[in-house]
Amino acid sequence: PCRDFLPRGSGIVTRRPLILQLIFSKTEYAEFLHCKSKKFTDFDEVRQEIEAETDRVTGTNKGISPVPINLRVYSPHVLNLTLIDLPGITKVPVGDQPQDIEFQIRDMILQFISRESSLILAVTPANMDLANSDALKMAKEVDPQGLRTIGVITKLDLMDEGTDARDVLENKLLPLRRGYIGVVNRSQKDIDGKKDIRAALAAERKFFLSHPAYRHMAERMGTPHLQRVLNQQLTNHIRETLPSLRSKLQSQLLSLEKEVEEYKNFRPDDPARKTKALLQMVQQFGVDFEKRIEGSGDQVDTLELSGGARINRIFHERFPFELVKMEFDEKDLRREISYAIKNIHGVTGLFTPDLAFEAIVKKQVVKLKEPCLKCVDLVIQELINTVRQCTSKLGSYPRLREETERIVTTHIREREGKTKDQV
Repeated sequence: PCRDFLPRGSGIVTRRPLILQLIFSKTEYAEFLHCKSKKFTDFDEVRQEIEAETDRVTGTNKGISPVPINLRVYSPHVLNLTLIDLPGITKVPVGDQPQDIEFQIRDMILQFISRESSLILAVTPANMDLANSDALKMAKEVDPQGLRTIGVITKLDLMDEGTDARDVLENKLLPLRRGYIGVVNRSQKDIDGKKDIRAALAAERKFFLSHPAYRHMAERMGTPHLQRVLNQQLTNHIRETLPSLRSKLQSQLLSLEKEVEEYKNFRPDDPARKTKALLQMVQQFGVDFEKRIEGSGDQVDTLELSGGARINRIFHERFPFELVKMEFDEKDLRREISYAIKNIHGVTGLFTPDLAFEAIVKKQVVKLKEPCLKCVDLVIQELINTVRQCTSKLGSYPRLREETERIVTTHIREREGKTKDQV
């Protein structure tokens, strides 16, 4: 018997990834990871549970979530197969959907199809231009050679009279290494009218056998053939990816065993171990401090400017602002220049006014002293704040934290005196 348990309808129906594991078994039942104790034998209940579990996380008004629903179906009528049903790409937000719904779904799909170990089932309706297919476009982004993409063309029965998808299905138009398979699914009307899936499969078979464009490849079309191909291709794909997975796991195992071996002789009071731990923490402090100043830290503050960004702001905004605030009276300055030149000339008037220029400039430059020293103070304060933020990781060792802060702050204060002298 065929089972119908995936929610169907208009608008966006799949709003969370559904990881569906088909497992060959003598008895037929389904179980969800989120309610493992319950075995479902009525597949209408499975559909209701999928809808309810979707709403539990995403709400009832068309929101989406990347948290998957895990469903296992055990049956004597299935081939072993794991499928992930992802939301279709939507362009226009409806209900409670955010404005960037298209990009959210795109990112969610990319999380799954970017994995080298997964096969991509790119589903495109035949009554739209294949070149505009979102599914094929995204598949091409992560699989440019088309090595792990299988094309599925639906709605072949809805194409305009006189047109067909023969070139696509013969893999001539947009070739994929694994080719294309055409299917004819039940319409929404058939679903609403509870049309039997077996009747639908028979109608699909009849469509391919009687259609002049597809008659010659009818054996390579249809849902049962798609199921067999998926089972076979996935098996082969797993076989191909297993060696690299195995070697990766072996190397991880070796490094873990090595680590375990080290812990066998572990003595917490070993001074060498303590020294090593101390050096690592101090080194980490240095790295964190540098990152906060350079601006590539792992903890990015989103509430206010800090570290290097604040210092940058002091130099480029606060300091110029302090300079712009400085005022002088041009009349007074002209009078001062005049007196300076006359005083330099004295009785003889032999001296050039260079000394007068120097005397005036020195007097003006002194005015820059205060804003410059204020700038130094602001930068010092931010460096000390940054030191405090970076020592937070040493919280388990209060004395070490205190001493690190003291030593580094003292060093900054020493340099402060020299910096101010230079300024």
